[in-house]
Amino acid sequence: MTKEKAMSNGMIHNSIAANTRIVGTITAENDFRVDGVIEGEIICQGKVIIGQTANVKGKLTCTNAEIVGRMDGEIKVSEILTLKSTAVVTGDMKI
Repeated sequence: MTKEKAMSNGMIHNSIAANTRIVGTITAENDFRVDGVIEGEIICQGKVIIGQTANVKGKLTCTNAEIVGRMDGEIKVSEILTLKSTAVVTGDMKI
């Protein structure tokens, strides 16, 4: 199975668990889920999910994003941005 095909099937992804805090820049080629706290920048060539317990402060650049939790900062999405009813977004969105 090629890397591209695995990404589109959602089989390869990264995850930041609840009660985990990261400060800095995260770069990922595959899908990425955040349930913890990130202060900094996320750059992802796949889909980023900001889970219900997540709190992201900084900049998010990705292909697709689904925001369920809290995002404070700048969001740049090249394809689809989904905001769930529990999402709290403060900042700029560029789609």
